[in-house]
Amino acid sequence: MLSPNSSRRLGQDWKTTGTAGSLQSLKKFNNQDFSRLRASCLSQGLLFEDDTFPANVSSIGPNLLSEDKLWLIQWKRPTELQRNPHLIMDGVSRFDIMQGEIGDCWMLAALGSLTLQKRFLENVLPKDQGFQNDYAGIFHFRFWHFGDWVDVVIDDRLPLLNGRYLSVHPRTSNEFWPSLLEKAYAKLRGSYQNLHGGYISDALVDFTGGVQLQFSLKNPPPDLEEILKAADRSQCLMGCSTSGQLRNIELRNGIVQGHAYTITGATKIRYKNGWEHIVRIWNPWGHGEWKGAWSDDSPEWDHVEPKYREALCRDKDDGEFWMSCENFQEHFSLLYICNSTPTFLDFGGQNRTTWSVDRHIYQWSPVVTTGRNNYSPAGALSRNPQYFFKVTDYDPKTYNVVISLIQKHADNTLDAQKLKIGFLIFRENSKVLKQDFALARDVTNYFILSPGTYAVLPATSEDQEFEFLLRIFLKHQDYNGEPNYPLSSMLPKDTFTDLRKTTPENSDEPRLNQDSSYKTIFLRYANQGSAIDALQLQHLLNEEVLQDETASLGGRFSFDSCRGILALMDLGSNGRLTLQEFGSLWRHIAKYLDVFKKEDRNNSGYLDVSELKSAIQTAGLSVNEQLLRLMALRYGDATRRIGLSDFICCMLRLETMTC
Repeated sequence: MLSPNSSRRLGQDWKTTGTAGSLQSLKKFNNQDFSRLRASCLSQGLLFEDDTFPANVSSIGPNLLSEDKLWLIQWKRPTELQRNPHLIMDGVSRFDIMQGEIGDCWMLAALGSLTLQKRFLENVLPKDQGFQNDYAGIFHFRFWHFGDWVDVVIDDRLPLLNGRYLSVHPRTSNEFWPSLLEKAYAKLRGSYQNLHGGYISDALVDFTGGVQLQFSLKNPPPDLEEILKAADRSQCLMGCSTSGQLRNIELRNGIVQGHAYTITGATKIRYKNGWEHIVRIWNPWGHGEWKGAWSDDSPEWDHVEPKYREALCRDKDDGEFWMSCENFQEHFSLLYICNSTPTFLDFGGQNRTTWSVDRHIYQWSPVVTTGRNNYSPAGALSRNPQYFFKVTDYDPKTYNVVISLIQKHADNTLDAQKLKIGFLIFRENSKVLKQDFALARDVTNYFILSPGTYAVLPATSEDQEFEFLLRIFLKHQDYNGEPNYPLSSMLPKDTFTDLRKTTPENSDEPRLNQDSSYKTIFLRYANQGSAIDALQLQHLLNEEVLQDETASLGGRFSFDSCRGILALMDLGSNGRLTLQEFGSLWRHIAKYLDVFKKEDRNNSGYLDVSELKSAIQTAGLSVNEQLLRLMALRYGDATRRIGLSDFICCMLRLETMTC
């Protein structure tokens, strides 16, 4: 894939701070507030025009088209193109996308994968917008950018050349989410020109805030088939690319050279007297498919049971096709997999595992070099920060550490030349165990490390200082609960001895038999930090506890309720919950949830006074009639019925008073 080549510089007035970014601490790109701008346009009866990404050549980029074509570009709103435009028609699907004139297959392949994972899609595509209500020609989309989620505001003027979309084509003529999202991403990267050639790995991370890994298909890992199936099972985003100096050249077998694709499925299917591993792939052109074995009308499907053939084989010219894992490795060069944590490395007969992540944002200094590609550990140690972590869980057959390093240019420009960046891994004797350097925005690799204490040293081979984001992912076996050691942190260079002395060997980390993944949930809402506040707790409880429709009937957790819960569980009285305190809360919530569901026999989403009394007794507590009436009055609705969220708040307070 080709790197972007652009002269447009991206100006932003925000700076990444702290150690983590989340949707709860969303940054406003170019300091533009969507709600305020839309309200202003509606009050004045105007359609929004974005002067930070104007409808002119500067937003296209000077080198994307010839000069005569650049001046033929017309900008039109969907309301000018269609009588009844919609942002979304019948849900969001990869089949809504058809690549336009811009060579952004890498971005569209990642976008196609994003449409398959609702939990990530909802972060990128906010629901508070459209053409039917409060339309003011303004839209917004969210992307993860160097450690922060940013909200990118655009107007809906789209570029057309000779009456055809320059950008992505909507397959349904009056559905515009693909074109508008593409425009927002072009604005984030500085111009449409900066979408013309790129890396699918970058887009996968920008759409998720996750960690991505690349696997060479010319020298694939021996467990590639298992990795693919595990990635599909754990709902990862996946893509792949073909090699070739000449891009967009379609071969006789239907595969396009120098092109990016989406992987939309991987499975093992019974075929004749054995099994066949097959992979499903989608072309962001919206057409153009593989013509070999396991393609739509290939004879291999005749030897598959009808029920499986009907479920898997889709005989349409929509760009999607199946092929064998063997053919996949033969005709594609790279596989990309992305998720919040590296769950795709959990496969085979492993026990339940969780991944923790530690994040650092800092600046590096140049490594002292003794040759073109020879990095001096001594020089690096003397100038750059080291980050320590401890490995306790170890299986020589499975990966247990992933390290990701992302470079951020000093002035936040995306068109600056990338540096050759990487990291070195040391053990306690300062011997360099691993080193990984590449000319890329993101250098990520996975390892099998034996138990012990390690240090990571980020570095660059150039004589420049640049800001970086380092993430260290550690796998933990989760037999009964959580690992008995804390997340790592940045430590001084001479801390190996101190670390061994202070790391607890048998700490009392909370155990949660009802849901041993509570640490994963905690880390997700704690911005991968060490504590959560009332606002983060509110998001967590509403999204994780009130998942099904019945549970949410009785109302959501309010901010004041979460402040009250936090006050009850916050043993340190610092206004935040640590992992241990949250573990205690999660155990209580699991118990109350079970009690509530048991007593809510008609699945109404509420408990009446008699059911509340029974629930309190089931929880092992007692209450007199006067207190019962007061509780129903305080926490119930007009008819004194109590929903799940209020029931949990009520029970937490009651149990605290009783203890």
